[in-house]
Amino acid sequence: METITVKKLVTHSLIALTLPALIASGSQALAAEKSSAERAIEYRESIMNIFSWNLKAMGSVVKGESAYDQAAFAQHAADLAAAARLNLLAGFPEGSDEGETGAKAEVWMTPDDFKEKYQALQTKSEALVSAAASGNLDAIRPAFGDTANSCKECHKAYKE
Repeated sequence: METITVKKLVTHSLIALTLPALIASGSQALAAEKSSAERAIEYRESIMNIFSWNLKAMGSVVKGESAYDQAAFAQHAADLAAAARLNLLAGFPEGSDEGETGAKAEVWMTPDDFKEKYQALQTKSEALVSAAASGNLDAIRPAFGDTANSCKECHKAYKE
């Protein structure tokens, strides 16, 4: 019969107590690690949130709901255009149509049209930057409308 020493008892007790915790923490770490599709969805949603933030602020001014501040409006236009220059299309890799996404399957079925609509936003947002620099609300309103409509057209075709 084997003699159980205090040292063995302590060692086995520590193993018995810590092993389940290590296994649990390892499985939680694996569960917390995001798939490339989940990261792609987060990437594109982050860019869309930048669009939304800036469009809402400018829309409020264009509708007369907020006071016009030329510098603030110009900054929102510049931020929108900068975000539009990001590679949003990289946020739609194959396989990122699963999970919590508002994107329709048409994004992946008609990628050339999707790209064309995104390029329209890029062009329109740059025109909005120029209009915003003028400080003339009569020039800004149609440029803002064109930019917002490019978003709407894409959403109509590609967002659930």
